[in-house]
Amino acid sequence: MKKWLPNIAGILLGLLFVMSAVVVLFHLVKAPPPPEGSPAAMFFGAFGPTGYFTFVKIFELVGGLLVMVPRLRNLGLLLLGPVIVNIVAFHVLLGGGFKDLLDPMLLIILALSLYLLWVGRRSFACLLN
Repeated sequence: MKKWLPNIAGILLGLLFVMSAVVVLFHLVKAPPPPEGSPAAMFFGAFGPTGYFTFVKIFELVGGLLVMVPRLRNLGLLLLGPVIVNIVAFHVLLGGGFKDLLDPMLLIILALSLYLLWVGRRSFACLLN
């Protein structure tokens, strides 16, 4: 396996999460609100004022930065794992169902994270023993 391929995947995955976190934490773009009365609107209405999203975005920022550094990549994946599961759960349960899993950005995130987990599987094996 090429040694540079996991580095490129780590940098891409890290940049996706860092950019997403920076945009929200520094209020660079105003996101359009979800349709009124939808499950997504209720979700954002419940968690928005509590600071939950700031908490998640800080994890995305730190995890994204760590996953870009080869030596700290597995720690970054441990931080990003619950965030990625939460993103998938949001899309499946509150979004358009399983057809929402075909979103290109979600597929890229899943592919890069699963590839990096596969490359570092020996390091994660000790967590399962």
